Amino acid sequence: MAVTTEREFALASDDALFLDFDGTLAGLQDDADTVSLLSGMDKVLVSCAERVGGALAVLSGRDLGDLSKRVPSGLWRFGNHGLRRAAPNETPAGTIAHAPADLVAALQILATRHPGVQLEPKGPVLAVHYRAAPDVAHELGEALNRAIEPFADYSLQHGKMVYEAKPSAANKGACLTDAMSSAPFQGRRPVMIGDDTTDEDAFSAAQSLGGLAIKVGEGPTVAHHRLTSVADVHALLREFASI
Repeated sequence: MAVTTEREFALASDDALFLDFDGTLAGLQDDADTVSLLSGMDKVLVSCAERVGGALAVLSGRDLGDLSKRVPSGLWRFGNHGLRRAAPNETPAGTIAHAPADLVAALQILATRHPGVQLEPKGPVLAVHYRAAPDVAHELGEALNRAIEPFADYSLQHGKMVYEAKPSAANKGACLTDAMSSAPFQGRRPVMIGDDTTDEDAFSAAQSLGGLAIKVGEGPTVAHHRLTSVADVHALLREFASI
């Protein structure tokens, strides 16, 4: 289906908003630790959440604890591709299972073979970043696929300069679907905005529930709508928040 490039949609007060973080609310950086919201966007997000009765969640692949340091605590936060969540003003607590030790070791060996490649454990999810070594993408991907073969519940997903080894439960689409079954999201139109392959499952889930899916940037997508850049996301949210 053709993707709408001009904005032919609008947000509404009876929507449930699900927003990716990296590449959607904040621009991508070579060092993921330096990614942050632009000044003033925290207030915009809080105002948007108020307009939808609290039904706004930041849905990210980042670890929940890390994500909670980067967005307002008054928002719903779904981290680790939906495996962990925190309600507004709730401090992330508890522990999360780790990836199998043998898998961690195998991926660490692969990462150390290539200068600039970094392994980031996020609970059971293992992210292998290669933004500092873009030429190794193909070779690294093949090696990672071989490494995860013995782990039946794991699959490899290729994002923007990152590979992620994920268990089946780490799925943004499943997280969105589950969230829509309870307050404050239930009974609203789901709207998912994201930029990467990890958001595609959530795009499909939102659209299957009669909602909107909005892809940020270029690339193939199942989303029916598109915004060009993070700046366009900010403009959309500022307009909705009336800030």
